[in-house]
Amino acid sequence: MTFGEIETLLMNELRLYHHPIAVTFLKNEEQLTRFKNGVSYVTPIKPLTFCQWETAARMQGKTVLGTAETLACSNAKVSFGWREIDDNEIRSQCKYTRDREQAERFLRSKPRMNPGEVLALGVGPLGQTPFEPDVVHLYCDSIQAYHLALDYMAVSDTHPLETQLMMSSAACGGSVWSYQQQKFNFSTPCSGSYNAGKTERGEVYVFIPGSRIAELAQRLKERVEKNGTGTLTRPGDYFPGGDICKNCPLIGFKSPACADCEGAGN
Repeated sequence: MTFGEIETLLMNELRLYHHPIAVTFLKNEEQLTRFKNGVSYVTPIKPLTFCQWETAARMQGKTVLGTAETLACSNAKVSFGWREIDDNEIRSQCKYTRDREQAERFLRSKPRMNPGEVLALGVGPLGQTPFEPDVVHLYCDSIQAYHLALDYMAVSDTHPLETQLMMSSAACGGSVWSYQQQKFNFSTPCSGSYNAGKTERGEVYVFIPGSRIAELAQRLKERVEKNGTGTLTRPGDYFPGGDICKNCPLIGFKSPACADCEGAGN
């Protein structure tokens, strides 16, 4: 499948609210040039956060080319190797911790790209990516995340599936962790994401290494072909509440004309 077909499959079968986001770490001029030549992109007018780059991608269908100069978030700069952990950064994290020492220790335990490793970032809808992304980041609800996790467990032969949650840096650090570890990850957003308008429905985050998105999509496609739908709860039925009590028919409806019919609504 092409990345456009993968995005369409994910959007249709999991009813995603947003485009899956292709995150690509552009590490040299050759990769940067290839990216620029392969996709129509925009750049921030003023410095924005990484989450706001992703908002343009997932909600407006835009591909954003971002650099350290157009990134306003110090957490993300640390994650991408564009800023050292200094006193100001430690102080900004103290609201989460018991004291300064704990804040610094937590900060230094976060996954980070090496300084100078990343030249720029490509952040756009999966269907527009010109080549395999490093990470696919999905904003989704908990049930959508569950379906993605189960398909990933099936194709990677992994169980149980361990995930990680960080003090802030959820989107940026979560992408870095998934890329470096080449593993699925599940996380909540950062504490300020809702107040800042970066999330709307209390979404959760799913990160999938770009190297595994095709086989996960293939697994989903096979289930659709077999069952008629991508849902795992009640194949062939789009009503999620139908999974009550292992699919026994507790939820059913009948018309007044069939009030006495046996089995009506099944």
